Amino acid sequence: MPRFSTFSIAACDLEEKTWGVAVASKFPAVGAAVPWVNAEVGAVATQSYVNTSYGPNGLAMMAEGVSAAETLEKLLANDEEREIRQVGLVDAQGKAVTFTGKKCHDWAGGITGPGYAIQGNILAGANVVQEMESAFLETEGELPARLYAALYAGDRAGGDKRGKQAAAIYVAKPNGGYGGFLDRWIDYRVDDALDPVPRLGELLELHELYMGKSPESERAQLQGDILIDLQKIMAHLGYYQPSIDGIYNETVAESLSSFLGNENFEERFNPKEGWLDQPVLDYLLKKFKK
Repeated sequence: MPRFSTFSIAACDLEEKTWGVAVASKFPAVGAAVPWVNAEVGAVATQSYVNTSYGPNGLAMMAEGVSAAETLEKLLANDEEREIRQVGLVDAQGKAVTFTGKKCHDWAGGITGPGYAIQGNILAGANVVQEMESAFLETEGELPARLYAALYAGDRAGGDKRGKQAAAIYVAKPNGGYGGFLDRWIDYRVDDALDPVPRLGELLELHELYMGKSPESERAQLQGDILIDLQKIMAHLGYYQPSIDGIYNETVAESLSSFLGNENFEERFNPKEGWLDQPVLDYLLKKFKK
């Protein structure tokens, strides 16, 4: 039976109405079993000889208003093998609880605080969860960044003492999914890698690049040398034929719309006003400029 010897953090940001789980393990596809999250309901991280029913059943109970502590008690009461389990829960009010069965393999244990539950088993030592807690509390920004900071800190502190293989992060917020139809805001997995946690961080950076939005102060007006660079790139790629002159006009706008659309950056470009979000411009120049 899979042990899912992992370290994880389940947490929420009540002001932003976000709940999430970040997890890493020396086990493939850990993100397929450990994290369970519903916006405005709660988050569950279930691991160590993982009982995946803890996820949906725990969320169902918390959706009915059952607290994290009461939910944990009910989950464990119905599980004859509870002493080999490990689980962390955070409810809709931000109350958190963690459980480590007596038969979990050393080092095993957890820490809780307002809005977070951190736990792990077969770890390099207690310092793994301690470093995770410190990083989570000290990191500023939105919940995904804080979850990742905690996971990275645990990984660098030794993490799963058997080694590294997979990592995942799942964060939900109301209407946070693409198009606003679902609450699945962040959902990334690295299923088999020599150093998965840094790779997970790279995926989060890509998410921000593609799905983010810059303030007006970070918009690049497309003219002069900036536009010449883009015209050269588009000409090389076959999107643009006319003069490389740094002059923004309707032909340039149409070419940019095609180019940026194919690169999935149409939401960060305004063809009418002729600007592009600076992070996207930087990425495109780094990727394509010769």
